[in-house]
Amino acid sequence: MQQEIPEKTKSLIVFVMIVGCFFSALNQTLLNVALPHLMKVFSVSPDTIQWLTTGFMLVNGVLIPLTAYLMKRFTTRELFISSITFLLVGSIICAAAPSFSVLLVGRMIQAAGAAIILPLMMTVILYLYPPKRRGSVMGKIGFAIIFAPAIAPTLSGLVIDYASWRWLFIGMIPIAMIIICIAWKLLVNVADTEKAKIDIGSMLLSTSGFALVLFGFSSAGSKGWTDPIVLATTLIGIVIIAIFCRVQFRSETPLLNLHVFQYRMFSITTIVNIAVTILMYADLILLPMFLQDSRGFTALQAGILLFPGAAINAALSPVTGILQDKYGPKPLFFIGITLVSLSMLAVTDLSETTPYLYLLLRTVVLRIGLSFITMPLNAAALNSLPLELGSHGSAVNNTIRQLAGAIGTAVVITVYSIQTKAHYHEHDATILATNDAYKLMFVISLLALVFVFFVPNRKKEQELEKHLRRD
Repeated sequence: MQQEIPEKTKSLIVFVMIVGCFFSALNQTLLNVALPHLMKVFSVSPDTIQWLTTGFMLVNGVLIPLTAYLMKRFTTRELFISSITFLLVGSIICAAAPSFSVLLVGRMIQAAGAAIILPLMMTVILYLYPPKRRGSVMGKIGFAIIFAPAIAPTLSGLVIDYASWRWLFIGMIPIAMIIICIAWKLLVNVADTEKAKIDIGSMLLSTSGFALVLFGFSSAGSKGWTDPIVLATTLIGIVIIAIFCRVQFRSETPLLNLHVFQYRMFSITTIVNIAVTILMYADLILLPMFLQDSRGFTALQAGILLFPGAAINAALSPVTGILQDKYGPKPLFFIGITLVSLSMLAVTDLSETTPYLYLLLRTVVLRIGLSFITMPLNAAALNSLPLELGSHGSAVNNTIRQLAGAIGTAVVITVYSIQTKAHYHEHDATILATNDAYKLMFVISLLALVFVFFVPNRKKEQELEKHLRRD
């Protein structure tokens, strides 16, 4: 960093970043409750409509590896304003979309902007604050980021029930313009820029590899896992990703520095992060579909059910940040994943008579669990790295998180579609398919709980932080 930044300036920078991340998170989750309605509007299947979510996360996952390079090449203000501009342009295209394909293009452009914001903010925090303060700062940021998914379902439900779905995007346009004006006035750069070179070969490998794998997972729902196209695209994608990883390990200037996995805490938290992200995004897709398609609730009723849990999640985020700074991440992870596992088990036997209040309380338990995991995971992972690897750690962390969310969404829709066909002759086929998907998610939550045992305790974490500061 060029010079010590005053505390007031730090607060202004974090404020602008929080506003941008809130807007980005709102855009990403706004369509979850609207998907069943959009299926009818555009006459498409669940396998197709999920690309509005999966495609968004895929573009995020493909572009996030570039953020480490972009943060070297451009200033904080340039990157942030560019990202919000992409979100603005994407919102305009989505609002005017005459067909599903145009709507999907608009979502992809939105995703290009969202890909930059979160890793940019995480890296800025690494520069601005020491490890002992990052948990509480990320907790405050988590409040804003998680509050967006808290209000998104209810907001989406109101729009779908009482206005045109296009207002989901029209309403975003003036907000984006205001954020750009605020950033132009308040945001400053936090580190030096340099004329860094980009590795085009690595970029092509990561883009094609991740795209092929996700296409394979997403197509399995309609084509089946034995389909030659599904098998070929998935296997070729895995091979390309393996080549990409090998190139990154051997490169002196990698696009994505995978040497961050040499740090034990980073590796373990990454595995836990993958599992938790799969569970979180899969639930955000599956539960609204069950409520609307299987139970006949309106989009607004589905949104209202999701609101209390997400609001509590947001309110607890600053608290868990403080608890992490005091006690370390391990006890928080145990509490959080235990609650998540119980919440997944609670919806493995849904029926036509499952009470609305039961589902609401179950979702509150899930969200309380997630509040003990999401931001503490990010803080614990980045605290385990030396400062020079911070931007790469943030890029790796967010790349994997977005891809896990995209693959998780694809997998749960695939399981749901396959099991719906398997239960075709039963009158509650979609409910039984939902139960089957949640059983898989319960197993994933148990695997995540196993890995928490390997997270270093508070004493070892403090020793690691001292070692990193000496280096």
